[in-house]
Amino acid sequence: MAPLKSLEVNYSLIDSDFQQFCASQGIFSVEDFLMHDLYVLVALAEQYPTSDRLKEGITQILSIIESQHQPWQNGLELLEDSQNCKQFLPVGCQRIDAFLHGGLQQGFLTELVGPSSSGKTQVCLLAASSIAKTNLGKVMFIDTGNSFSAKRIVEFFNQNADHAYSAVNDNKILQQVLDNIICRSVFDIFKLLDVLHELLNNLNYQTGHNLKMLVVDSISSLITPVLGGNGAHGHALMATAGFLLKKLAHDHNLAVLITNHMVAGEGGLTKPALGESWKSIPHVRLMVSREPASNISTMSVLMHPAMAVGSRVECGIL
Repeated sequence: MAPLKSLEVNYSLIDSDFQQFCASQGIFSVEDFLMHDLYVLVALAEQYPTSDRLKEGITQILSIIESQHQPWQNGLELLEDSQNCKQFLPVGCQRIDAFLHGGLQQGFLTELVGPSSSGKTQVCLLAASSIAKTNLGKVMFIDTGNSFSAKRIVEFFNQNADHAYSAVNDNKILQQVLDNIICRSVFDIFKLLDVLHELLNNLNYQTGHNLKMLVVDSISSLITPVLGGNGAHGHALMATAGFLLKKLAHDHNLAVLITNHMVAGEGGLTKPALGESWKSIPHVRLMVSREPASNISTMSVLMHPAMAVGSRVECGIL
């Protein structure tokens, strides 16, 4: 995102006085702004004679963040983009891969929603294992709730091991699989933004990184805590996280896979968390569900650019 100074031309509230106030708090860019506690920033602004204008400037930056979007593209540009290196990466379950026409599409942000214990994390671990095993590239797994399990990765590997090979070769391949999965533990939205910015910078300036998939399990556990109250700060943080995830997917041809939990809706029905503002961010939204005491999980389409809503498949390994 832009330095604050670059916004001055189009936004009168982001003037030199506002920039000087932000600079006194170590804020020089929109990213720096989002790393600060909004309520503390507002309280500091109230100590200045121009507090009302400073607070209006804070509100304006939040509005700028919430309104950001990818540039308009015509149909031909969208077609060319979809055909340009947007391959499918296998999840590792034949039924799911066939259902999704090959697996998870590179360049897309795919969201798995579902209640607790429905199999969302298992899909993430299975996909990470599958991509790492087939040596398609590396996987970054952002773990927000201690859900990453190297033991489960090993179990998936053993389930699909080629027994024609020796145990020594299997062990070498397993070591390669584990080496190809990078796990980062993240427990708040600010750390997530730090990690995503760091990853974006690394991918922008390094070649041969070979990263193919990014997993965030789960995105809602980080965003939900900052959405309380009537302020726009939480929604701005959510919009920024979504923007960065889609930018990583699009600019670096990654398959980005995130999970989201369910919350109570109208009439006793459940619905995906994070509300309507988040609903439009993923390219693909899949529901994972499982009946109590059942070993069968069902994956169904809630939103997909090339599949009918309501399409579903059952898989028994999750």
